[in-house]
Amino acid sequence: MANTSSAIKRIRQAKRRDARNQHNASRLKTQVRKLTRALGGNDAASAKDLLKPTISVVDKSVQKGVLKKNTASRIKSRLTRRVRSLAPSKA
Repeated sequence: MANTSSAIKRIRQAKRRDARNQHNASRLKTQVRKLTRALGGNDAASAKDLLKPTISVVDKSVQKGVLKKNTASRIKSRLTRRVRSLAPSKA
């Protein structure tokens, strides 16, 4: 247990930070999961609709420190590629 007032304050701050980080990480995973389910169901229309908000959440996660920049780029690239592969080819 913390003995000093500064240590007690640090514990309070850490709890708030952990809750905030957990919320942001959960929001990211939920959004990516929604898009992945739409892709798994071959639902091209809803997958296309979900792509833009998913990319937005991924970018916000980078700003908040949940993801690194290159990791976010990789996620966005893979999801975009999968959404485009569902769309009928214009030949």
